[in-house]
Amino acid sequence: MRFALLEAQKSFAKDEVPVGAVAVHEGRIIGRGHNLVETLQDPTAHAEILALTAAANSLASWRLEEVVLYVTLEPCMMCTGALLLARIAGIVYGAADERYGACGSKMNLANGGQLDVQAPVIGGVLQQESSEMLKAFFRKLRQRER
Repeated sequence: MRFALLEAQKSFAKDEVPVGAVAVHEGRIIGRGHNLVETLQDPTAHAEILALTAAANSLASWRLEEVVLYVTLEPCMMCTGALLLARIAGIVYGAADERYGACGSKMNLANGGQLDVQAPVIGGVLQQESSEMLKAFFRKLRQRER
């Protein structure tokens, strides 16, 4: 998760919502991503999607059955759906997302039984660090808007 936090710092430095993700296979990072929605003007450029794509390229397979994704913020519906379709082995996140979280906070798409694919989820890992970075970003954004 510390490596995901480093990715989130990259987003923060680019004035993007600071979310970072890393995909781990057999103890090795095979994919990294940080939010680039504003930079790329792409609504799908979430950290999870970018890390997922990098992991699939690394393994030359879209099936990521032995990959665990670590992400600083609970994945949204889009990202959770993509992770499940990739057959991800597990999702580990830092801060819960009460607004859009799809791994148990707002809804439970990851293992709520609605789909025929599921993934184990562990939330709250380095939650404080993840949450503080998000709070600092939005505080900075609000100050700039004044």
